[in-house]
Amino acid sequence: MTPYDAPLPTPERSASPLADGFGRTVTYLRLSVTDRCDLRCVYCMAEHMTFLPKAEVLSLEELDRLASAFIGLGVKKLRITGGEPLVRKGVMGLLTGLSRHLRSGALDELTLTTNGTRLADFAPELAAIGMKRINVSLDTLKPDLFRTLTRGGDVTKVLAGIDAAQAAGLQVKINAVALRDDNAGELHELVAWAHGRGLDMTLIETMPLGEIEADRTDQFLSLEDVRREFASFWTLTDLPLSTGGPARYVQVTETGGRLGFITPMTHNFCEGCNRVRVTCTGTLHTCLGQHDATDLREVMRANTDDAALIAAIRGGIDVKPKGHDFHIARSAAPAVARHMSTTGG
Repeated sequence: MTPYDAPLPTPERSASPLADGFGRTVTYLRLSVTDRCDLRCVYCMAEHMTFLPKAEVLSLEELDRLASAFIGLGVKKLRITGGEPLVRKGVMGLLTGLSRHLRSGALDELTLTTNGTRLADFAPELAAIGMKRINVSLDTLKPDLFRTLTRGGDVTKVLAGIDAAQAAGLQVKINAVALRDDNAGELHELVAWAHGRGLDMTLIETMPLGEIEADRTDQFLSLEDVRREFASFWTLTDLPLSTGGPARYVQVTETGGRLGFITPMTHNFCEGCNRVRVTCTGTLHTCLGQHDATDLREVMRANTDDAALIAAIRGGIDVKPKGHDFHIARSAAPAVARHMSTTGG
């Protein structure tokens, strides 16, 4: 059963691949279902955020329609993001509806990125609809530092959520943003903890997205430097592994686990980009670090059939930029003004 009144169709697969002007085929969609979050991470959003009016946010039915259109065009991996996706009212109904594409074989993977605070409540349901793995954002295990970085969060809720996810049979990957003045000295401990629990781990360089109170110049930590430090006491072996995202992975011999590095600042990974993002307002962004945008919401609301929507999607992806222009410099404006919570994880 789906959460909607009418039966939801499984789209026919398009014969023409969804490719950009540089020949890169898009098979991965990151779809934000809300800009809201129950945390206020210092590198992600302002402390006193002004969130979007409800009328600007896509309804659950519109989110399903949009995701299904992309799947019909060849998207094989769908990641649900936010904000924090699990704060969206009715999100499990949406996910249950979208899981029909897993059963039909149209979609290879349905997954999400979460801060973990509500994961204990949702983990069994996520596993029940066919979700196999999730990403959990966690920058520190220290309660006081977690509270500072998230402006009031409780790390024990996240840890309980991870416990629940593993108990439900979900594979969990931990994402941590490397922050020079906060968790730099703890990163190796965080990796060892994750690997000790059988969790993959990915480290991410801070990115210049959105105006916030903090100065990212002071917090930027090169993951090239982190990797060199790790290599001084661990054996790191490069892996020819791709999970559809930008991470480059190594095997850590001593811990037995996999470690990924996402380095938008020190290593441009745009040449193989296969993904796009759609915000909770229906705006298609084909590059995280560019201002390109295609309004899909108005197209959907003006047309009951999907022909115009499909044309708009193809048009937006056709002009996908070659790469981003991220750079970190004191007093420099962010690469893009929109916050990560608005763009979608």
